[in-house]
Amino acid sequence: MVQLTRTVRIVINPVDLDTGSANGFGGVPAMAGFGRFYELDVVCGGEPDATTGYLVNIKTIDRAVRQHAVPLLESACRESPNRDPASILPDLIGALDAPISGLVRRVRLRLSPYYSVEMGTDSLHTVLIRQKFDFAASHRLHVGSLSDEENRRLFGRCNNPNGHGHNYVVEPCVAAPIGGAFGPSQLEQLTLVGVIDRFDHKNLSVDCAEFADLNPSVEHIARVCFELLSPPVKAGGADLVGVTVWETDRTSCMYPG
Repeated sequence: MVQLTRTVRIVINPVDLDTGSANGFGGVPAMAGFGRFYELDVVCGGEPDATTGYLVNIKTIDRAVRQHAVPLLESACRESPNRDPASILPDLIGALDAPISGLVRRVRLRLSPYYSVEMGTDSLHTVLIRQKFDFAASHRLHVGSLSDEENRRLFGRCNNPNGHGHNYVVEPCVAAPIGGAFGPSQLEQLTLVGVIDRFDHKNLSVDCAEFADLNPSVEHIARVCFELLSPPVKAGGADLVGVTVWETDRTSCMYPG
């Protein structure tokens, strides 16, 4: 079985503005006024056709989203803008499944570059909430049980005795019941207290007890963030699925992997 993901970019303009639909890369239709921009990831699964190699033609996905999903999003934006975005996911799945031949497995609605909600067809009562946060911190990669020479060989410039810094990005992924009390504001507050206030503008190797005996690699940082956030998320009525930490835009780690 394969999984195919198609991202459809959507612009919802004020009711009386019609700007055409030429620019699929920047969203359809073109942005006008104070329009809204969303991305909808449609994940399909199954066996590809032996001759064409296609699981499903991406044009079929695009057409289904434009004809069946976009009207739902437009209606929500204009008639119930305070609605929980997660509550529309079962409707989107239901609207897309038949036009895409029952191949839809998950949909993910990206409401901003930093916040998204996702649902799978196997769990229509649970939403995955992801939100990105950042903090600036320094660290030194150094293992006390190794010699200075071994540390320099292993970690290179990252073993600089004075440390070096990163602008870390942290993205918790939380599974919460639809219609429950847990949402992005709760996730923001828990992450602020549990991670950001604890690590921001700190030297992880010197200032933070969590790394007193733990080399602060991005792998260990992701695990520590997960262990800090999991209990309060659980107490709030949700489950922490994982935490992804980006050390740079090219290096990240997710725990559990």
